Amino acid sequence: MTAYDPKMANDFRDGRASLMSDTVRALSFEQLETQYDGAAHTLWTAMRPRARPSFNPDLLSDFERWQDGIVQAVDSGTLPIRYLVLGSRFPGVFSLGGDLDLFAQAIRDRNHDALARYGHRCVRILYRNMRGLERPIITIGLVEGDALGGGFEALLSFHVVIAERGTSFGLPETMFGLFPGMGAHCFLSRRLGAARAERMILSGRTYSAEELYEMGLVHGLAERGEGRHMVADYIRQNERRHSAHCAIYEASRAVNPLPLEELEAVVDLWADAALRLTEGDLKRMERLVAAQSRLRDKAVA
Repeated sequence: MTAYDPKMANDFRDGRASLMSDTVRALSFEQLETQYDGAAHTLWTAMRPRARPSFNPDLLSDFERWQDGIVQAVDSGTLPIRYLVLGSRFPGVFSLGGDLDLFAQAIRDRNHDALARYGHRCVRILYRNMRGLERPIITIGLVEGDALGGGFEALLSFHVVIAERGTSFGLPETMFGLFPGMGAHCFLSRRLGAARAERMILSGRTYSAEELYEMGLVHGLAERGEGRHMVADYIRQNERRHSAHCAIYEASRAVNPLPLEELEAVVDLWADAALRLTEGDLKRMERLVAAQSRLRDKAVA
């Protein structure tokens, strides 16, 4: 039997730590940054959009590579991940949703394929998130700022949503003649029922985190500036129940399944509707883009 060699053991631990660090760096991209908590087996990720806080195509590419990298890291044993947390670095905003510039240009070009292609990419990312990347991973949305449009839709794909008090959620697409096409109808109908989901979508109104907590769409309310701490507390308090929670979420999907094909079919309906928008609708959309740009300029000033 080989004698225990402390130096060899230290070298092994150092090598493993170095490999984990390299893996975490590999999971950071231009518009996503990551931090790994080995004690809690948690990968913290924050969006840092380079322009407006919306899902531009390059950010979608980052998400696709991020998800693929997480699967590879988990399967190889390089990075044990049991909890996956997503938040945002943009002050006061989680996400304002879809790339309205891209939408307006594609609509003016009568480019149905561009709209559908963008939407399909979005819902495939949300579908994988909803299913924990087909691994025993619990996904947590950390909301420290407002989530509108596709930002709200994205949060509906998480197992757990922790939001700070005073944050706002809404689906404003009806303001410019559209409806939220990247999952809201599918997710909300299953959680609230079809009638309540339609009322929420048609209203176009903004909801507070407190209201969504009462509806069951937000699972924990944190005081301002305490969202990250509440997520860490949630993970610590539920770590021993991790396997049971994963099984419960899997059972919920079996009882009330949401196939990817349904999400993609709604995207196609959304793209059809987008091509029916009027020039007045597009001008309202562009005014919203301008307001988002002013928000970005204020954040970087």
